[in-house]
This record gives sequence, C-alpha cells and structure tokens, in this order.
Amino acid sequence: MRSRLTTRSARLVLAAAVVTALAATTACGPEDPSETGAAAPSTSASSPTSASPEGTESSESGDGKGEAEASSGAKGDSASGDKSGYGQSCGTNDLDFTVTWEAQPISHYLVTAKAKSGITCYLDVNTPSVSFGSGADGVASPVGQGGEDPIKLSGASVAYAGINVKTTEGEGGKQFENVIIATSEDDPNPAEVELPDAPTVDKPIVTNWSTKRDEVIPRIA
Repeated sequence: MRSRLTTRSARLVLAAAVVTALAATTACGPEDPSETGAAAPSTSASSPTSASPEGTESSESGDGKGEAEASSGAKGDSASGDKSGYGQSCGTNDLDFTVTWEAQPISHYLVTAKAKSGITCYLDVNTPSVSFGSGADGVASPVGQGGEDPIKLSGASVAYAGINVKTTEGEGGKQFENVIIATSEDDPNPAEVELPDAPTVDKPIVTNWSTKRDEVIPRIA
C-alpha cells in the first residue's frame, strides 16, 4: 500500500513539473525582435511629389509648351509684317515712297512716305537721307524747313519732304532718273525711287519731314 502511494506521489510531482515548464514557455511567447536585434517592420508615407512624378513632368512639359507657343507667335507676327502698336522707329523698308513734280509756287520734287500695310512706326529722324548716284556731290543737304518730331505713320497717314535738285546757276550738274531715299544715313536698306523725269542735279537740298505739304517747299536760305 505504501508503495502505491509513493508511486502516485512521484507521478503527481512529475506532472506538476511538466505543467510548470509549459506555463513558463507559454509566458515567454515568441522571441521579441528587439531582443534578438532583428529589424522591426516599418511603413513609409510617400510624399506628394514622389507619389505623382507624372504630374510634375506634365506641369513642366506644359510650361515649356506655353513658352514655345509664345515664341512661335512672336516670330509669326514678325514674319507676317504685322508690327502695329510696337512703337518702333520707321526703317526705310517699312515705308512706301512716291516722288512727284510740283511746279508751284516754286518748282521742286515732293516725296510722300506712307507706312506699308499692317505697320505702325515713327519717323524719329527728322530729315530724310536723300542722294543722287553714289558720289558725295549727289548728297542733298538739309535746309531745316518744316519738321515734326516724331511723326507717326500708320494706315492712311503720310509724311512729306521737298527736294530741290539744282541750286546752282548755269549748265553744270548731272542727270539722274532715280533718287535714293532712306529714313536715316545709316539705314542698311535705302530705297531707290524713280523720278517723273530725268532732271539735272547739282548741289541738291532737302527739307525735313512734315505732315503739311506747304511746309516742305525747299528754299535756299
């Protein structure tokens, strides 16, 4: 009888030990990553720029396109000759010139300048550059008559200048069929305009630009 009690007591002690061991193991649970040195899992939030790179590229592309279109538009205006409203100085190639013979009250040639279609410009230089041929003796001297500074040319508005081709007595001089006109002495594109006849030219003179025809009758001072 005593032997059975002893055996049973031993079994109970062993069972209790097993239960205690299992309880200890369960309490510890899985290894803590922080204790083993393993990296803990992490999450990250994408920034707005990294999340939508296509949006950024689209914006940059749009800006570039706008600049390209603006540049193209500016070139197109220049190429078409439409310079209205720019406030630019008149170059010779911006204007159309005609030369007519005026007999009264003093015989002279009348130069009329008009802006080409679609152009608005200003005659900033008060006196036109006028010459006959390529020699220095064919350059018209300014006499300072008339003058408005500056004169706006656009649409139907015109400016006038008067030329006296011969201011000397006698038979001296050379005949010319054309006159060279420019808005300034350094204009790279002078205009060669046909005269109504072939006058004899000797020491010519020219007036200033004016919007009034009666102010550009050239007189020797």
